[in-house]
Amino acid sequence: MAVPEPLSPDNTTVVLVDHAIGFANLIRSHDLSQHINNVVGLAKTAKWYGSGLVVTNGESTKPSGPLYPELLDAIGDEPVIERAVDFNSFLDESFAAAVRAEGRQNLAIGGISTEGCVLQTVLGGLREGYRVHVVVDVCASLSTEGHETALQRMIQAGAVPVTWFSLAAEFQLQPRWHDAPHRMRLMQEHVPAMAMGGRSFAHALELGKRSASD
Repeated sequence: MAVPEPLSPDNTTVVLVDHAIGFANLIRSHDLSQHINNVVGLAKTAKWYGSGLVVTNGESTKPSGPLYPELLDAIGDEPVIERAVDFNSFLDESFAAAVRAEGRQNLAIGGISTEGCVLQTVLGGLREGYRVHVVVDVCASLSTEGHETALQRMIQAGAVPVTWFSLAAEFQLQPRWHDAPHRMRLMQEHVPAMAMGGRSFAHALELGKRSASD
């Protein structure tokens, strides 16, 4: 089996599906604060590295409501495609056209709920011929069982699981982003344990230098 090409901002579109405040009240598979943290981290990854980005939600007048305020802050003036079509976002022509317009063959999809709109949108993307990656820690569901079972079905259908910070790290590997501060900034803002580990390492190096000079 051939190893696929690396994911890069030039060949990948991040797709965020239905991260709406009404749905957030139903999440039981993940801690809500960590979930929102991951969603915002992925949105910033797309914006800062310049990958494709398509954001969609149902009609904001419905009980599900608008997107998380934290996500709206992160995407700035990025358009939000409001769909009248539920579940498979590719059945909405405005969404499908927006994904096509990005011109990238790889999709990294995350959203609410895993066994609902995420599952059907991932399957829809596979049917359209895209190489689909499901960002597992940016998805959430009504139960852990529902989340994990939907992931299994997507993987068996051909989708590849990734996490949002691993995607950011892969983007950073591209030569033009090698020295960019984006990954460190993402770490400081959204992965504090890893950021503290980096600070601890830097502190140990500094102590070593002082000992060597004594």
